[in-house]
Amino acid sequence: MRQYCANSLILILAVLWLGACASTPAVQYRAQPQQIAYVGNPKARLSQHYNTWAGTPHQMGGLSRRGIDCSGFVYVTYRDVFGIQLPRSTDRLSDIGEEVSLDDVRSGDLLIFKTGFKQRHVGIYLGQGRFIHASSSRGVMSSSIDSEYWSDAYRGSRRVLE
Repeated sequence: MRQYCANSLILILAVLWLGACASTPAVQYRAQPQQIAYVGNPKARLSQHYNTWAGTPHQMGGLSRRGIDCSGFVYVTYRDVFGIQLPRSTDRLSDIGEEVSLDDVRSGDLLIFKTGFKQRHVGIYLGQGRFIHASSSRGVMSSSIDSEYWSDAYRGSRRVLE
């Protein structure tokens, strides 16, 4: 009987201890990808990746060659080209890394745009004024940051790569 009580007490304490862990408030997660140094020319690697995805249609929430959205394209590109897992949403992407001015952007930097009242858009700077992205109207494509539309919509740049 004494052994039974001891085992029951241990079981009750274990359940209470595990229950306390489950009721601990969730920690707010804010993705801060580790900056890494990598080998290879980022522009060449991004260009090669872009060539395999160019023309892929836009699909909200998509992550495949059948369809992809802007943040999905950034997510897949960073995962496949740089081995870095970034957040999946444009809102979260606009908070990561280090802010850089448009004058100082380099290949691989994220470009953030405001394309509507509440809509945001994200692309990846390629170089020489060009960026790659998944357009809602034309799918995965390359555009000029200097075009009237994109220069007016531009809201900031983020550096994730070292």
